[in-house]
Amino acid sequence: MFDPNRFIADRTHAIDASGIRKVFDLAASLENPIDLSIGQPDFDVPDEIKQAAVDAIHNGLNKYTQTQGIAPLVEQIKARLAHRYPKLGDDYGLLVTSGVSGALALLMLSCIQPGDEVLIPDPYFMMYKHLVRLAGGTPVFVDTYPDFQLRPERIEPLINERTKILLFNSPSNPTGVVATGQLCKEVAELADRHGILLVSDEIYDEFCYEKTDDPTNPDEQVVASPLDHCPNVLLLNGYSKSYAMTGWRLGYAAGPPAVIAAMAKIQQYTFVCAPSVTQAAAVIAFGVDVSSRVEAYRKKRDHVVERLSGHYELTTPGGAFYAFPKVPEHLDLTGTNFVKRAIEKSLLVIPGEVFSERDTHFRLSYACDDARLDKGLDILVDLAK
Repeated sequence: MFDPNRFIADRTHAIDASGIRKVFDLAASLENPIDLSIGQPDFDVPDEIKQAAVDAIHNGLNKYTQTQGIAPLVEQIKARLAHRYPKLGDDYGLLVTSGVSGALALLMLSCIQPGDEVLIPDPYFMMYKHLVRLAGGTPVFVDTYPDFQLRPERIEPLINERTKILLFNSPSNPTGVVATGQLCKEVAELADRHGILLVSDEIYDEFCYEKTDDPTNPDEQVVASPLDHCPNVLLLNGYSKSYAMTGWRLGYAAGPPAVIAAMAKIQQYTFVCAPSVTQAAAVIAFGVDVSSRVEAYRKKRDHVVERLSGHYELTTPGGAFYAFPKVPEHLDLTGTNFVKRAIEKSLLVIPGEVFSERDTHFRLSYACDDARLDKGLDILVDLAK
């Protein structure tokens, strides 16, 4: 008898269905829910970038590109990296990818094998642990509660001869926490001392409300990065958040040439290349001013903290567009059950267990219009009572 389940690989069974998808399944019967679950900007792609994509289509830039990315885009990214990360130097590899998620998949498939361990800060971006398992590796979680900072003293006891990669994400999804310059320095030195590949996921770097002095240029303020202190870091970044290009699938990886070469080899046989039209349009992206959008999100962040303080235990997010409150203990609810109660009131948020080995918190996204955000916060205040 034909049994389709026998064709499914064990590694696929090790991956759960997305917890976010489960929330949408629970909320399927709701009409016009107040959605604070989506992790994407609520503004549209800037008009200049849209027009550049239209021009690229009409000019015939619709074919495969070089695996590494088109030359004009590679040059633009390298110019930005040279200005922002002088420690990176000139001897590094660069690969244009199908989003940061694509870069993460390439990284794991090219570097992780059975028996290897990857250190992941908990809470974490939900793809991290699943991509490690897909590649046959073992995720090892670094507990960062309650302040959500990836401190060296939390990392070092977990390092052993099987440890290969340490994932670092600042500003963080789901907590919005931003690492200080000193912490970036300590983590970079720790990874370098133990010979571990430090991977810095900086996709939310534009959405940062607590910048620090640039260690290489005292007149500038930047988002702190491990690359400010050590060149042996794999940097991941992209265009999805800063320019609202979530569906355009464009990112890049920069770092040790051997790692980038391995990722490029896997890209040849998987993604082939990042989308050609997206690459062509993104050449102008770094010249587009999104500061007004960032300022609008900073005000939303302040509003969320003001409304929820006194009702929820909340670490103030310093970047991204998320908050990660703790479910009040007097409610005696897991994060998942709290979210079910919120859904009963037509509010969509995400249970903390989607992003963590704990189920004590929930994530809300304030990437939405102010009226919807206020309605959602009203419900959350009411639920806390």
